[in-house]
Amino acid sequence: MNLKRLFLYTLIGSVAVSAVLGIGVILFGSFGELESRVLMTTFTITLTSILGLACGAYYDSKNARVLPGAGIAFSLVAAVLGIYMIWAGDGGVDAIWKSAATASLLATSFALLCLISLATLDKRFIWSRYLIYAAVSILSAILLFILWFEPESSSDFVGRLIGVLSIIIAALTVVTPVFHKLSNKETSVVEIDAELDSLRSRIIELERQKATLKNL
Repeated sequence: MNLKRLFLYTLIGSVAVSAVLGIGVILFGSFGELESRVLMTTFTITLTSILGLACGAYYDSKNARVLPGAGIAFSLVAAVLGIYMIWAGDGGVDAIWKSAATASLLATSFALLCLISLATLDKRFIWSRYLIYAAVSILSAILLFILWFEPESSSDFVGRLIGVLSIIIAALTVVTPVFHKLSNKETSVVEIDAELDSLRSRIIELERQKATLKNL
């Protein structure tokens, strides 16, 4: 099953529905509760499709399973809970909206890590992948702890830590494509050198065979 194609078609369909609803509002000036719920539903499906595309790309290209599988699972759970709250009106129930927020946070985290993992990094830059994995894991754990336990603290250390981790994640996300490009260039040079060494060895072997034939 091509997950990228599945989520891509879902994304196109949800965007199309949203566009039709928007055009209908502009033309007919009617936007009631039903239309609002439909629009929020399509928006939820759109976000789910985007997260699924990120995870599906890693799933298909790297033949990975655990990381993208978890991301897809959490994105689907978040979508189901979100759509339920939209239509059932149970957004005020703590357990439901906290579960939806948890699934959304984890789905976003796994999708980001899937995108980062798509990059090919050589030994000079591999540290950046480990660092962003650690930063995302720590930040997610902190946010989930705050979400579920709602601790009361007058210290601003946690807020500062969240800010630092967010900056690290943003910076590494931006520079990872650059590291990927530099790693590809380095890989190309290494491959060319290896090919040249192989050709030189072959030439030496042919020269040896030529000399042997002349001596016969």
